Amino acid sequence: MFKVSVIIPVYNAEEYLEESLDSVFNQTLDDIEIICVDDGSTDNSWKMLNDFADTHKNMKIFHQENNGGGAARNYALDYVEGKYIYFMDADDILDLNALKECYEISEEKNLDFLIFKAINYDEDTDSYYDTPIYLMDELHEFVGDKVFSFDDLGDYIFKINVTPWSKFYNSEFVRATGSKFAEGLIFHDNIFYWGIIFHAKRIQFYDKVLYTRRRHSKSSTGAGDQRFVSTLAINNLIIQRFIENNHLEEYKKRIYNRKINLAFMRYKEVHDQYKEYFYEKMKEDFSKLIGHEQYDDCMKNLFIFNRNRFESVVYSNNFEEFKILVRNATLRKENSALNAKIKKAEKLDAPLNNLKTWKLISG
Repeated sequence: MFKVSVIIPVYNAEEYLEESLDSVFNQTLDDIEIICVDDGSTDNSWKMLNDFADTHKNMKIFHQENNGGGAARNYALDYVEGKYIYFMDADDILDLNALKECYEISEEKNLDFLIFKAINYDEDTDSYYDTPIYLMDELHEFVGDKVFSFDDLGDYIFKINVTPWSKFYNSEFVRATGSKFAEGLIFHDNIFYWGIIFHAKRIQFYDKVLYTRRRHSKSSTGAGDQRFVSTLAINNLIIQRFIENNHLEEYKKRIYNRKINLAFMRYKEVHDQYKEYFYEKMKEDFSKLIGHEQYDDCMKNLFIFNRNRFESVVYSNNFEEFKILVRNATLRKENSALNAKIKKAEKLDAPLNNLKTWKLISG
């Protein structure tokens, strides 16, 4: 048995593959295996994988017809021989001490999985930058350095970055959960995370950046194209995970609002030429809730702004009308927030006004 199995899905990554694989092969931890699944690449990636495999006996390579990174990761899981599993992307960089440090902590604490930080690299500007979602400082402030479980987290389950490359998994634990990645969809790592987290009894947060995520327009989640409609199916699968694990009632306000928020976040990120297509798919998805047994419960738990956005989708007659309704909903929210600030300011100023009045009367 290897200490760690590193799983890397590969799709048209020839520009970055050598640097990425070097960061794995040069790890300070011995006794690891690398499992790469080529997802129907049309560039030189498959040949590069074969060249690496010829000189690295601890490397397994497989090829599948293009079906997405989720399917590639699921394929690789069947060939894992390591005590631990680490997933990474073929265009990113792993700190050379990452696997050694994660392995030693996980062994010492008998963890189901370890969480750590990541940093972004923008290849267009050749610069590094932090984002809260990959630093997870709120989570670390809450859990500290102690071992914790799902039951300890409450709403902090939503503060954990869902990406698999920010975690170091115990293989036996992963198998016991039966969790898999969504196939044929982008944002597929959400489903793996929500299949894992409910079962976790021993988790720890490691307050260190061990991974560099490369940001570029060629990646599936950076393309902003029609594939972004995957978020709609992913959101529904997430809700299903909560239902299956009997946690929907507990988290329904967060989950229902999250569905609307994520849909509109992806709508905002998608390029202009795909926005009408995204709207049509969003209308198709949201309209399924009309008449559904969960409709009343969902509407009751949506914040007013999200209920207005939901209605702007399902009750608009066309894309142009939808844009007007969304703009109006946004303006109502902004006006409401402004009025709340004015009222708060007036309330804070009230004692000062009273003092001025008392001085005028007494003076």
